[in-house]
This record gives sequence, structure tokens and C-alpha cells, in this order.
Amino acid sequence: MPIHSSVLELIGQTPIVKAQRLDAGVCELYLKLESANPGGSIKDRIGLSMIEAAEKRGDLKPGATLVEGTAGNTGLGLALVAQQKGYKLILVVPDKMSREKIFNLKAMGAEVRLTRSDVAKGHPEYYQDLAKTIAEQTPGAYFINQFGNPDNPAAHEFGTGPEILEQMGGDLDAIVFGCGSSGTMTGLSRAFATLSPKTELVLADPVGSILAEYINDGVLNDKSGSWLVEGIGEDFLPSISDFSRVKQAYAITDAESFHTARELLAKEGILGGSSTGTLLAAALKYCKAQTTPKKVLVLVCDTGNKYLSKMYNDYWMLDNGFLERPQHGDLRDLILRPYGQRDTVVIGPNDLLTTAYQRMKLYDVSQLPVMDGDQLVGIVDESDVLLHVYGDEARFRDPVATAMVSKLDRLDVKSPIEALLPVFDRGQVAIVMDGDAFLGLITRIDLLNYLRRRVQ
Repeated sequence: MPIHSSVLELIGQTPIVKAQRLDAGVCELYLKLESANPGGSIKDRIGLSMIEAAEKRGDLKPGATLVEGTAGNTGLGLALVAQQKGYKLILVVPDKMSREKIFNLKAMGAEVRLTRSDVAKGHPEYYQDLAKTIAEQTPGAYFINQFGNPDNPAAHEFGTGPEILEQMGGDLDAIVFGCGSSGTMTGLSRAFATLSPKTELVLADPVGSILAEYINDGVLNDKSGSWLVEGIGEDFLPSISDFSRVKQAYAITDAESFHTARELLAKEGILGGSSTGTLLAAALKYCKAQTTPKKVLVLVCDTGNKYLSKMYNDYWMLDNGFLERPQHGDLRDLILRPYGQRDTVVIGPNDLLTTAYQRMKLYDVSQLPVMDGDQLVGIVDESDVLLHVYGDEARFRDPVATAMVSKLDRLDVKSPIEALLPVFDRGQVAIVMDGDAFLGLITRIDLLNYLRRRVQ
């Protein structure tokens, strides 16, 4: 393989893997690993296309400021290209974007401005409208405008589409994709119209988006719902969109998206993101509906590394009601990390306070049960550690037993939920017991999550 002079030369020419363990019925299912792009997603392609096209037109001067609104991976693709070419980048992102993506963007030098994810297009805080306003108010700024930029679909019409057909030997019966800015769909649609008219175009759409209903029923709804999958689904039709060749769409729930992405990892060893789960779930539905063998390709839009704190985190999945938990009809139903399953983060009385502090930081908890064997002997929280070490930092090396609270108010597992409120009112965490056996802790957020799940 050649030695490259820039990471930008690694964009595109991503591999295709034939699925071996997923149930695709009579069809052959192929996975196009756009996650192998250097920025981890298919959006690297349009980041490069939109910036280089602007350069060729003379729209960008050296050191220019780029501005864009992005709910998904476009920001990462733009950040990668902007960093390599020396442009400043301001990104407006809705507050549902994963922490990993935001950390990644900032590490590449992008300026990230969070905005609301609960408002629709036309609202001044809607991420695209806010980005346009920032661009207008920033001297010399260039608004990328992926939703109205023809250089977006061009990346797929002249790049991704021909690349797929070449890899597939010119033989592809159907391709499954998602739609955010609509660049992928529009570009692939135009490419296949010319190069492979027989290829069916299948849209995967999150439940809550208006696009599946528009494709299947011809109804353009002005009311959208909400969804947790990132980067695809829309509440309007982007100006660059061309849906004319898309004849079928599948609406996929968040739960199905997340579980299907996890299945892809478990069965094929491919770590895909949340939208990959949506696309794969739609592809499997399409494949199982076929009565004759077909070659079907689905895009693995991005890497799941950006979602480890979300859909690959069992606790996040439990908190959001996407994983089933045993129901007992008592306070055990509210314990997120049961001690009996060794899920509770604990500390020993003879461990050092510095160990307790590091463990709280690592697991993002504010208190630790102090366990001597299987016996609960105390609780140590942030304030206990702070009061013990303040004025003498060397006391971080003291044992936990010197700072823990050993006089504990315990709640029997059969206590009513209302019994939690006085505990929280005292600023404490609820310690749940079954006789002498410690079952786990319940915090305020655990109760809030429990109440929210009841109305889902």
C-alpha cells in the first residue's frame, strides 16, 4: 500500500463485508464500512467535497472561518478537513449529540456551540437557523449549509455510488440508506439512475421523522416527533433532496435501532453507530420480505466508538427503558446497579481515600457504599472526603473508615416508594436492605428515571 501525505487521502474507498450471521432471509447482505473513513463516518466524504468545491470557486480565503449546524457526523468530517487545511470552524450542535462526538470535535480544534434539540426549523435556536445567524454575524465567515449545498450530494453521485458499483462488480439489487441532510440519498439516487437503474433505493427512517410517511404515503406532515438516534431523520425536506426514485421506506424505533446495532457487533464484530442500527434494521426487514434472492447493501454510516456512553452502555439503556429488567414490585425495581449482580461500585473500609476519590470520578458517582466482605459498614461521599482532607491533602492517604459515615438510615426493600422522599429531603441516598443483606442504593435520578419510564 502507498504511503499517504495527508489523512484526507484516506477518505473513501471503504471496504465492504458480506454478512455471515445476520438473518437476511433469501438475500445476501453486504455491509459498506463507512466507519473506516479517517473521521469515522460517511460524512468525511461531504466534508472534503464541500470545502474543496468552495476553494475551487474562490469562496474561501486562507484562514477563513467555516460555520455549520450539524446534528450528526458532518461536523466531524468538516473538522477533519478544516484542521488539515487551516480553517477555523464553528459548529452549532443540538444538545442530544453524544459526549464522545463533542469531545472529538473540540480535540480537533472546532468551536462547539450547543443549542436546543426540542425546537423545530424556524425557531432562532434551531441548530441550522442559529448556525446561519452566526455565519451572517461573523465577518468573512462561510456558511457550509449542508442542507442546501449541491456539493453535498455530488460527493456521493460521483464518488460513493460509482465506488459501490465497482466493488460489487456492477451487480446490486438494493441499497439501504438514511436521510439527514439528504446528500447521501440524493447523490446515490442520481448515480444509480445512470449506472444501475435496476438498483432499488430503500430509506431507513427513525420513528418521529416525517420522511418515511412522505415516501410510503405521499403525506408531508408538518408535525415531527422526537428520536434519540443521531444524524438521520428530518422534520422538513432539505432543498437539495430528491426522493423521486425512493419507492419504499421503513420507520424504525429507537429501541430497534439500538438493539440491532448491538446485534451487529455481537454477530459480525462490526461496531456501528446508532444510525447504523436504524439502517440495518430496515435492511433486515427488506431482506426478509423478499421471495427471490437479492444482493442488498447497507451503509455502516459511522463507528460505534462515539456511542459507548449511550447505546453500548447497559446502564444508559436501562435508564431509557431499552433493556428489560426483572420486575419485583418493590424498591428493587429502582436500583440501577444491584449489589447482588456486582454492579454496585463499592469501596472497602481499609482502602485509601484517594482510591475512593478516583473511583467516584471513574464511575461518575457521588457516594460509595463501604463494604467489609458482604456487610455494609458505612457510606462515604464527596463531602465526607472533602471535609476530611481539606487543609491537609496528605489525609488522602488515610483509610476510608476514618471519613465514612457509619450511622446509616436503612430502608427495607418492601417500603413504599414514598419512603424515599424524606431520605432525599435530608440530602441522603437511599440504602435498600433485605433483612441484613445490602441490595443497593437509590438516588434522586434513579427515582426520576423510574417515574419517566412509567409514562413511556
